[in-house]
Amino acid sequence: MKSRGAVLTEVGGPLSIVDLELDPPGPGELLVRVRATGLCHSDLSVIDGSRIRPLPMVLGHEAAGEVVETGPGAEFAAGDHVVLSFVPACGACRRCVSGRQALCEPGAAANREGTLLGGARRWRLPDGTRPNHHLGVSGFAEYTVVSEKSATRVDPDLPLDIAALFGCAVLTGTGAAFYSAQVVPGDRVAVFGLGGVGLAAVLGAVAAGASQVVAVDVVEHKRTLARTLGATHDAAGGPDAVTAVRDLTGGGADKVIDTTGVAAVLEQAYLATAAGGTTVTVGLPHPDRTVTLPALSLVAEERTLKGSYLGSCVPRRDVPRFVDLYRAGKLPVDGLLSGRLALDEVNAGFTRLAAGEAVRQVVVL
Repeated sequence: MKSRGAVLTEVGGPLSIVDLELDPPGPGELLVRVRATGLCHSDLSVIDGSRIRPLPMVLGHEAAGEVVETGPGAEFAAGDHVVLSFVPACGACRRCVSGRQALCEPGAAANREGTLLGGARRWRLPDGTRPNHHLGVSGFAEYTVVSEKSATRVDPDLPLDIAALFGCAVLTGTGAAFYSAQVVPGDRVAVFGLGGVGLAAVLGAVAAGASQVVAVDVVEHKRTLARTLGATHDAAGGPDAVTAVRDLTGGGADKVIDTTGVAAVLEQAYLATAAGGTTVTVGLPHPDRTVTLPALSLVAEERTLKGSYLGSCVPRRDVPRFVDLYRAGKLPVDGLLSGRLALDEVNAGFTRLAAGEAVRQVVVL
């Protein structure tokens, strides 16, 4: 079948909106009519070359839609509404069986190669070239084929433009607060970087009962938005951010979450963490970047520095959990949504994202 989609053919972009051919779903795969896909810095990092992925590629990894057709053996049905997440967890490797599905080994290999979990590429350009899949999703398209291991059912009354945000921003940010940082009632928390993931981390820290949530960013309107979403304090990003956080929290935050993907900011996040505290990073810096930290503090202050991928979440467990919190008014995810776009506007949307003018824009199809 035919499907219009946004294809990145070379680093730097722009994305080209083209008519693609899409093969039917294979065993354990789903044909999904995409209804909404979020614009995320992880897409932007592929466009600007910070994350090396095989090109050409149909981008988009934070999506929701409706199942149209199923391949042999799939456990979904036509009409199911699904949230698509960017790690297709096989369920059988040593990482999956230990509960760490974000680190699924076959899923990571497929994502690096630009294939679906089973190794196939289902896209075709008019010249016969097979574009790659982006993180098993490729949501910037009217229709896409995914492994069912990338999909989680959601109730059909959940608006799909909101549902899409649960596939990346909410899992990554809220999961980082709940699972990676393990925020508990009374914790003093700081979040560096207030994009969609950072603001979802703010929501998670608030929902987990943090007594203080300090929102840090260089962009003032993002700090203002964070306050409306429950942050108790805010601080301007930059050279004085560490001092500001330590002053506001009485010597440092118990849990600090860095979402920027900037090595220098990760160093600041660590320095803003109190003795005995935990620094969590979810950003994706360029592979060449390194950080320098005071090594003695890891022992003498019993400090913890840890990474978090997909918020250390299990999507089929946590998407329903977080949706329930959203419905209960405890996780106001719709506050992250800063604009709806048509597919033809996706390049303009990424320009706004790169300039810090938007939090979470969603392409609605």
